[in-house]
Amino acid sequence: MTGKNALFEPIKIGNLVSSNRLMINAMECCDSDEYGNPTERTYERYTKLFKGQAGLIDLEAITVTYDSRGRKMQLSIEPHNEKALEKFVSQLRKENDKTLFIFQLTHSGELSHPDFSRRVTVKHLPGFGGDLLSEEEVDDILDKFVLAAKICHNVGGNGVDLKLSHGYLGSQLLRPYNDRDWKYGGPWEKRSRFAFELIERVVKEVNDPDFLVGSKVSVWEGFPGGCGAASPTTAVMDLTESIDLVKGLEERGAHYILQSAGSPSITLALSQPDKAIPDYAYLHHYFSKTLKENLKPETVVIGSAYSIFRDGKNNLQAVKPEENTLLYWGDKNIREGVCDMVALGRQSFADPFVPQKLMEGREDEIDWCTACDNCIELLIRQQNVGCTTYNKPYRDALRKIREEEGKLKAKRT
Repeated sequence: MTGKNALFEPIKIGNLVSSNRLMINAMECCDSDEYGNPTERTYERYTKLFKGQAGLIDLEAITVTYDSRGRKMQLSIEPHNEKALEKFVSQLRKENDKTLFIFQLTHSGELSHPDFSRRVTVKHLPGFGGDLLSEEEVDDILDKFVLAAKICHNVGGNGVDLKLSHGYLGSQLLRPYNDRDWKYGGPWEKRSRFAFELIERVVKEVNDPDFLVGSKVSVWEGFPGGCGAASPTTAVMDLTESIDLVKGLEERGAHYILQSAGSPSITLALSQPDKAIPDYAYLHHYFSKTLKENLKPETVVIGSAYSIFRDGKNNLQAVKPEENTLLYWGDKNIREGVCDMVALGRQSFADPFVPQKLMEGREDEIDWCTACDNCIELLIRQQNVGCTTYNKPYRDALRKIREEEGKLKAKRT
């Protein structure tokens, strides 16, 4: 690599400018208060991220309703949260007023946890289930998303990420599996209705040309009937609908698409390649390149699954050591038109200051993600989420949970 790395160059997104090409992905952390407001731990996490100087930060999967949610202590964006979120954004701006801050709006649908909320579904999926949603209920959810976007704008957010990925309600509606005969299912024209009406309404009702609108999209979920599958009964890849989705979002005002894949509750390693199957990261390159080829040059495509590359110590084979790193692949893929930006998820847990360290040439000081996925275990267990490798409180919490489970198991046997 010669000259300045493309990751460190600014880029225009809509009418705004990201100071670099590094984005912090939306990462759920289960540390709100009982009303869905940010807590001291939430402030601590995002303060570090803002000090880390990423060009763009995506606020974690903030739910548009507490009635159906995946995490017990999940951040919420309803009218009663507005003052707390305004204070939150204002405080973070004091740390760094250059970083763009968007909110990922979500509804958990069939991934809602039945122990503390209502699990709902567009069509019963084996292993999940839930109450079958009516057309009127989906209409109401659509209203809640639009209201949440307005709240984001009111509190000083730079935009929204309308989540259409990772098995949450937005992607459940889009799947070929949703072949139910109703307003939001069956043929593609109906399955895409929610996504397209949502972005149209947000653009129209927020009515601010400087407010960014886009979506995180699972291009291929990797199971029968999932997004990007050829039919309701096969996992064979056919990206026709995924391409039509992003083009339709673009036509209706999307400034960016955050590319992803998989559904973590079903195809976790596809969503975030792990140490055993790091090669899935290359599939993400293909997906983002496909989107880039089908969108206008000004629509920013943000690539995912880059944490696994780290400093080259990643179990990937048949590559030169110097061509096996985050810096290498980020620079190469941006310059070759595979993507325009790079999103970091688990790596932001390991070291929230990684953008700053990379830009300052302090790569040897970075705490690199080991892809142990203990953070995912904390998430599944409904605990505060963070890096157990480099952050003692999270490591101690996980150890305590495992020890208690071990004692209970011993008693049963």
